[in-house]
Amino acid sequence: MKNYLYTALWGVIVWFFATIFFVLIGERVLYSPGTSGFTISIVFLLIGTGILLSGVTYVCLIFDKSENAALKFGLIGTIVGLTLDTFSISNHHVIFPKLDDSQVIAFTAWMTFAYALFLIIPTIINERKKRQSN
Repeated sequence: MKNYLYTALWGVIVWFFATIFFVLIGERVLYSPGTSGFTISIVFLLIGTGILLSGVTYVCLIFDKSENAALKFGLIGTIVGLTLDTFSISNHHVIFPKLDDSQVIAFTAWMTFAYALFLIIPTIINERKKRQSN
């Protein structure tokens, strides 16, 4: 149980920094869906998200040496993050006061794909670790 709480804490940390990023500069990097800047900004945000999630996963693995630690991080981190984002999106006028409604939609689009990455990237890293150990 202690390992799961530790992994959940990593999930909270990832969620917190992603949320703070969009609180601080979300109005400058999120564009309304349907505009020319939307696709470009989402692609760049997702590339950055993928790179950061890869790095965070590897850092998490330094501390958690258990079998399938990357998978555990991806699953628990996604559960924790989605749960917390339910509240942040439900209260977006308080959490993201600088974002207009279309930017909240853009944030939600980014967030949806980011959670897919949160499942995919640790899975890939876990498979690579298994191959290296065999």
